[in-house]
Amino acid sequence: MCDENKLADWARQTISRRQFGALGGAAALAACAPGEGTGVVQPAAAGLTERGVNFATADGTLDGFFVQPENGNHPAVILWPDIAGIRESKRNIARNLAREGYAVLVVNPYYRDVTGEQFADFAAFIADGGFKKVGPWRGKLDAPAIMRDATAIADWLDRQEGVDQAQGIGTQGYCMGGPFTIWSAAAVPSRIKAAASFHGGGLVRPDNPMSPHKVLDKVDASLLIAIAQDDDAEAPQDKVTFAEAADAADVPATVQVYAGDHGWMVPDSPAYDAAAAARGKADLLKLYAAAL
Repeated sequence: MCDENKLADWARQTISRRQFGALGGAAALAACAPGEGTGVVQPAAAGLTERGVNFATADGTLDGFFVQPENGNHPAVILWPDIAGIRESKRNIARNLAREGYAVLVVNPYYRDVTGEQFADFAAFIADGGFKKVGPWRGKLDAPAIMRDATAIADWLDRQEGVDQAQGIGTQGYCMGGPFTIWSAAAVPSRIKAAASFHGGGLVRPDNPMSPHKVLDKVDASLLIAIAQDDDAEAPQDKVTFAEAADAADVPATVQVYAGDHGWMVPDSPAYDAAAAARGKADLLKLYAAAL
């Protein structure tokens, strides 16, 4: 999973702040898979509406970014960011998903402590000591907290114009956000019908009764568990443990190792891999088309 040593390696081996800046420009646009977002600030695309939002939860006022097609009713999606939080690369992922016909909320997972974007991209996260900064915020994001959030989010989404309440809600998460998708599905099984974890960390926590693989009996959703190849090399048994738990809970789950390292799905990540990201997006859309 994404840890301080891995980010330090990224910083030493390949990524200077200047190089990251270049990724936000034409070079990154050329490198990205078709339709994938980059760190570039994009205007609202034709056919979409987008806005910053905030609403009450049990723990405070959650803020986020909401984008949806201009016309019609569409299934909703909850997007849980990685450790660097809400930023333009995540908003662009949401925009691209909205173009496929979804109403997407990008959550600020750190809303209990701060509002809005804290890091412009992963370069800023590395350069600004992101792990130290987010540590106290991240420490509050245990299973009960995320489940409370998911309950409030699903309720808010179902009250938005353009969200189709007759269809299920999807959720997708990256790195830190991966386990949040399982906890979300467990919190609101009547509404969340698809959950996708991309290079999620902490899906199997043997000594934690709220480990994502231990709450699958509360889930009524189809799952996509997309594992980074380097994460799998570090903990090869986790995929087996999760798949066995899903089977025991009778939860449909595709558990796969992808040909990409941790962070491969995220355009501003040093590990971004266009080919693997294109596969991940295709598998995500297939999951949503079948389950929502």
